[in-house]
Amino acid sequence: MQELVSLFVKSIFVDNMVFAYFLGMCSYLAVSKNVKTAIGLGVAVIFVLGVTLPVNYLLNKYVLTPAALSWLGPDFAGLDLSFLSFIIFIAVIASIVQLVEMVVEKYSPALYASLGIFLPLIAVNCAILGGSLFMQERGYETLAEATTFALGSGIGWFLAIVALAAIREKLSYSQVPAPLRGLGITFIVVGLMGIAFMSFMGIKL
Repeated sequence: MQELVSLFVKSIFVDNMVFAYFLGMCSYLAVSKNVKTAIGLGVAVIFVLGVTLPVNYLLNKYVLTPAALSWLGPDFAGLDLSFLSFIIFIAVIASIVQLVEMVVEKYSPALYASLGIFLPLIAVNCAILGGSLFMQERGYETLAEATTFALGSGIGWFLAIVALAAIREKLSYSQVPAPLRGLGITFIVVGLMGIAFMSFMGIKL
């Protein structure tokens, strides 16, 4: 249990998808203009990561890795489908994102309109695919570890975009020098937030 808590905290703060690996920056910068929209997209990312990563973990363990199909019989023990990892992972992500898009459009049309093109673009959000690839690379041994990592990574991305949205809302009332207005001051703020998050790297978990 302690290992899962450590993994959860580490994936939020130390291995933050935005500030440690710069994944998902396109939607992170584009949808962080107001807090309400940022919360909607952040929750969608948590849900997509929380569903797709465990599914991809099971597919990777029981289908894609070398000798993973041995449970089907000795004739399949030598089969290696690892070259299909990217395609399978992306197909799962795209399916879940399509489901999220339909649910948001039905139950929250205002949020669906405010997110615009960036909701279906969760399918190509590199933070989502990055989570599955990190899971595969690090070789998590249990489904609980993969799910914990997924939720922690999603919450880390959620906190990053909501924090930036809150700062950008405040900046709209500030006297920012004309050359820095818009993305200029946003890049500076993101850089400072990244430096702040680097302080968590000294924590031993």
